[in-house]
Amino acid sequence: MRLFALIAPLLILALTAARPAEAARPHRIIGNVYYVGQDDLASFLIVTPKGNILINTGFEFSVPVIRESVKMLGFRFEDTKILLVTHAHSDHAGGLAAVRKQTGAKMWALEQESELLSTGGKTDYLFGWAGWFAPVKVDRTFKDLEPIELGGTVITPHWTPGHTKGSTSYSLEITENGKIYHVLIANLPNMNEGVNLIHNDKYPNIVEDYIKGIEVLKALPCDIFLSSHTTAYGLESKYHRGDTYNPDRFVDPDGFRRAVARAEERLYRELKQEKDEEQFAHDYRNFKEYKEPPPQ
Repeated sequence: MRLFALIAPLLILALTAARPAEAARPHRIIGNVYYVGQDDLASFLIVTPKGNILINTGFEFSVPVIRESVKMLGFRFEDTKILLVTHAHSDHAGGLAAVRKQTGAKMWALEQESELLSTGGKTDYLFGWAGWFAPVKVDRTFKDLEPIELGGTVITPHWTPGHTKGSTSYSLEITENGKIYHVLIANLPNMNEGVNLIHNDKYPNIVEDYIKGIEVLKALPCDIFLSSHTTAYGLESKYHRGDTYNPDRFVDPDGFRRAVARAEERLYRELKQEKDEEQFAHDYRNFKEYKEPPPQ
């Protein structure tokens, strides 16, 4: 299990690189929020009069796809001013350094995720060197709930740790046709294979952080549910190439609640399994050490 966890990022990279990168139908989601990602790797462009915000870049080889998607939507890639990421794994952060270099955009990150970005993922508690990507300089750090503002758009970051120590969800409110929509790019507290929940020396408070992330997400209002992977929020069933603009197609509060509930259920299931295995090992050791008293 541990070996799989270490080589998984490399397998994903190899499988994804084996076929040409494709845009997953760049489209307008709602208001000034657009989808510009590659395949299942979700990237979101938020357009403002003062420049644009890009959340997630996929791998480094995803960057040309994102650039072309931005162009297809009628915007300039060079107008990207702020880079954000939901979490610093190679499939979402691998292209950040390249985009920063190409556009001059500034990398902003939650303070708890800054080190992981700066080291290119090498300090990750699970993947370490197996999950490397091009390091990206963090130009500005922000705190949990500290507003990110550009051109009249305000994004609120929410610290939802566990998947990484600085995993971040982003929310914003958008008014469309007189209706307020709560848009949430949720960093779901999912678990990678090989994660140790108990006796994790590299992340001693991982269980508490996972619980915190889950509780934060459960408390957030969500009309339009987005996430780091398109499969997580069911893009395939909500939008098809050529569909006319309709933000209501992305309204899915029930889907969001179900996704969080699944993550919570798995956390407690995995935690119970690890505790049961530890108890079994303890009982087995004690059984082996037990000696019957001599007969009288």
